[in-house]
Amino acid sequence: MQMSTSYLILSVLTVFSAFNGAHASSPASLNVTFPENPPASALMNVIEDHFIGVSFELSPFDTLWGESVSRQPTAMQNYMHNLAARMSKPLRIRIGGNGMDGSTYIPTMTSVLEQAEADPYFNDIPVNFGPMFFEILNGMADKVGPMQFLIGLSMRTPDNFTNVETLASTARQLLGDRLDALLLGNEPDLYAGHGERDAYNISAYIPEIGVALESLKGIGAIAEDEKIVGGPTTCCSWTLYDVLSAGLDQYPYKFYTLQHYPKDACSGEDPDNTNITYFTTHSNIESFVGWQTDGVNKAQKQGVPVLLTEYNSVACGGSNISATFATALWSIDAGLKSASMNYSAVYLHTREFGVQYNLFDPPTPETSTEPGWRTGSPYYGALFLAESTYEGGTIIIDLNLNNSITSPTATVAAYGIYNANAERASLALINYAGVSQVFVVPSGVAEKVQIKILTAPDVYEKTNISWAGQTVSTNGDLEGDLQIIEMSCKSGCQLTLPGPSAALVAFGDGILFSGNSTIASIGSYLSNAPTSSPLPHLSLFALFFGTCAMLLF
Repeated sequence: MQMSTSYLILSVLTVFSAFNGAHASSPASLNVTFPENPPASALMNVIEDHFIGVSFELSPFDTLWGESVSRQPTAMQNYMHNLAARMSKPLRIRIGGNGMDGSTYIPTMTSVLEQAEADPYFNDIPVNFGPMFFEILNGMADKVGPMQFLIGLSMRTPDNFTNVETLASTARQLLGDRLDALLLGNEPDLYAGHGERDAYNISAYIPEIGVALESLKGIGAIAEDEKIVGGPTTCCSWTLYDVLSAGLDQYPYKFYTLQHYPKDACSGEDPDNTNITYFTTHSNIESFVGWQTDGVNKAQKQGVPVLLTEYNSVACGGSNISATFATALWSIDAGLKSASMNYSAVYLHTREFGVQYNLFDPPTPETSTEPGWRTGSPYYGALFLAESTYEGGTIIIDLNLNNSITSPTATVAAYGIYNANAERASLALINYAGVSQVFVVPSGVAEKVQIKILTAPDVYEKTNISWAGQTVSTNGDLEGDLQIIEMSCKSGCQLTLPGPSAALVAFGDGILFSGNSTIASIGSYLSNAPTSSPLPHLSLFALFFGTCAMLLF
């Protein structure tokens, strides 16, 4: 006999409650204190609504974005448009990394790129690439909508800068206004350690920057005092404060750029880089994001935005926890914390096929124009962050709920989000625990709230992940019925979040994205092919958690 809807809902709720009760009791309710006005220090960093970007290594670019403009993977079109549709400003894309720093631009090449070495080191894969690379960038932007690109320029061989000059000139010519900045050098603080440069240090680096800028001006790639260059894109051995103090601040940089991972697997997996608890503890976020606080503050006083142009969970390709739901929650936490600590944008990094922290992977590198793509958990973090900001500007503060900034036993995080007028606009709540958590919003904060929940069965889950009832399908499209929960909060309200999960709680109507961001259907590989929406589908997983959430509220 077919169950009625009401009976099915009751059954699911009963199972959900029994599951939680059998494993652990829910912790005490937490009162959310959200100041009516942000502190004066927070007003210094109003971020734009394209705060989250995506960083790509160059070497697999043709397998991800396509080998021709007419056959660009529909999955990638959807992945990118899902993010772009949630912003009013152009989607930020960075192409760089170690591999690009060692690659060669060949103006006469007719293909997008080709591998330069038969057996390269897996963390530094050089390629040769040509003008078709820029056609691919423009082709995707034409399909998806406004994008702006950061393009890496190498500083490994400054005495042979001709190829870099050609690349810079071509990028300016072919990308036009879509070029956001040229990033001069990638991880120069590791050049000596990686054997790229002998005894290289900041004292040698600063004069070379001056020479490089003069060379770019000499060929007309940049104009005098034009702000189109960024750097230093350091990660490890140099501090931004020391680099600026040594003289980088004398140059007209558009951005100062950094990249950072909390762990690395450069020598393989070990107990440290496979410790999932690190990524589910909010108190670890402060030191991760704050590693360059002095330099970021110095840059802010100069009026130069600081971008985190590459971040993810575990450097050198990830570890066995990099594709878990824990890192989706962590990527949200790290992104929001960066906004609260004066970063102007952050970029989640993705690499070649099979890397564990990737945001997405094609079925195989050779079949990227087919369905069957795998969505990595960090992509869900990017979706959440794309909806966490507002057109016109956003201010974000860490609310230190339950002393979570410093307490290693806290299993929650909470951020207050203000609009450009410094008015309370929404909350971002994270529940890292495996049981439900009640968050109490007092009266006087909001008349009404709308809520989207990101959830999975546990922090180890890699595929069964739902964002507001929808899961990213094998063509990069959001599949399932969108679930936005509405409730009155005039006299205060209690928000019960399943464990683990994250919620975006917007104050008012029509704030959260509710459209269809799919632009390319399976098989529509020609640039002028018609698109269609995916058939509605509600998975049992989405029904399970979505229904529970609605009833628990």
